[in-house]
Amino acid sequence: MAEPEVVEGVVDEALPNTLFRVKLGGGDVVLAYLAGKMRLHRIKVLVGDRVQVQLDPYGGRARIIRRI
Repeated sequence: MAEPEVVEGVVDEALPNTLFRVKLGGGDVVLAYLAGKMRLHRIKVLVGDRVQVQLDPYGGRARIIRRI
């Protein structure tokens, strides 16, 4: 199984239900949700934060896995 692609981006907008609009380094914008471990440890993500995002290979949503 292929390893998911991990890229860095900046949180552009906070949406309801822990969804975020993240602007990636190449200028693309993806809809991202908070990973379960980040919810479990109550890590807050705010607009303007740099985050690592794990991209979905099918082009759907992305998962925020780390706040930098």
